Amino acid sequence: MLRPIRVLIGEDEQALGTLLRDFLMQRGCDTTLTLTGDATLEALRAQAFDVAVLDVTMPGIDGLEILRRLRDEADPPEVVVVTGNRTIEPAIGAVRLGAYDYLTKPYRMADIEVLVRRAFEKRELARENTLLHNRLAQLDPLPEIVTQDPRMQDVLALAAKVAKSDAPVLITGESGTGKELIARVLHRLSGRGDGRLVDLNCEALAGATIETELFGYEKGAFSGADGRKTGLIELAAGGTLFFDEICGLESRLQGTLLRALEQGAFFRVGGTQQVDVRARIVAATNRTIGAEVEAGRFRKDLYYRINTITLALPPLRERPTDILLLADHFAKQTKTSGRESAPKLSESAREALVHYRWPGNVRELRNVIERAALLATDGVVTVADLPLGGAAGPRAPTPAELLTLEELERRHIERVLTDVQWHQGRAAVILGISSKTLYRKIREYGFRRPRSHSASPSTDSGESP
Repeated sequence: MLRPIRVLIGEDEQALGTLLRDFLMQRGCDTTLTLTGDATLEALRAQAFDVAVLDVTMPGIDGLEILRRLRDEADPPEVVVVTGNRTIEPAIGAVRLGAYDYLTKPYRMADIEVLVRRAFEKRELARENTLLHNRLAQLDPLPEIVTQDPRMQDVLALAAKVAKSDAPVLITGESGTGKELIARVLHRLSGRGDGRLVDLNCEALAGATIETELFGYEKGAFSGADGRKTGLIELAAGGTLFFDEICGLESRLQGTLLRALEQGAFFRVGGTQQVDVRARIVAATNRTIGAEVEAGRFRKDLYYRINTITLALPPLRERPTDILLLADHFAKQTKTSGRESAPKLSESAREALVHYRWPGNVRELRNVIERAALLATDGVVTVADLPLGGAAGPRAPTPAELLTLEELERRHIERVLTDVQWHQGRAAVILGISSKTLYRKIREYGFRRPRSHSASPSTDSGESP
């Protein structure tokens, strides 16, 4: 049996609200009535509703302001707006804010029922699509990670095993090893996959900025706080909060975060009402966190709080079987519509890749292959196309090896023109620019059409330098 539609009615006219509530209850809906804006907002935050029917004009917070605040919630209901104004501008504004639809007073009860059921169907369809996407992803549970390395496979197996729990997970590893990808795997395979994955780079923010980003603030909390701001912990409700490079978190905020995690609640900056922590915590660091704790730069109690499960990612230089596997994978991803096949790696290029130390790990390998594929001649990547140093690490490039963006663009356009035998219409499509822009670039770079590719109406766009 299908569950009843959960409907909240925010209506300041008690007689009308009671009449609508009783009508929808008779039609099989689980209906709640509130008579003020503040009570409506409180009910929306205390319970889960499928549809909210909101009067634009209510005592306290009006319907439009409630709708604005709902946009910050993790799983808001669909909203049907009701207005008694003779003009429909407020209703149109509500639709722009995300309302499903609107009605003007006086209205028929049957019209409200139709809109409630349609709004509910829209919400359920969106949920079913998300569920189907997640189920299809389960057929290939870890499509984000390409590996044949036993250590990495052990990490992935452990990640899949602990994903279903709400236990905090700490991901360690050098920069570029794939910590963010593992965090996304944990989120997608968890029971929170339908919720948000909120990513916070702790090294990118500092001081009061990170505190307000993390916990949010109330109106008037400080100069310029003209309204309430929902923090990232609150936005991640029902989902996952990913603290990337958590060792970069300031000491003062380490203590504030620890209290929030231990108490399961926090206060917005300038606020007096507790907000529950309802997000799964995943953290990552490229530092040796044990050494950070011993040096006093990271709190030991916070370390134990986030370290229920640790996933340690090995660097790429310790995964030799993955180097060529990943190189071929990235080469296939660089295939363009102007080529019949992806670029191939020559034997000398493959040998150079295997012997390189990869200080930047998988991220560096991806960048190297993408650049090499762009510069490859006749679809073959050679050692000369690889910006690598000796086996011990990268060397500084010589001035002759450093290419400006202009030179890269010139080589790319020239290669595409050659690949399509100077068919400027096809070249423009591949390059993602207009024929006029391509014509201008040809003149700027001084390209000359080879005699073997003379223009003809059937093979060119009609424009020729």
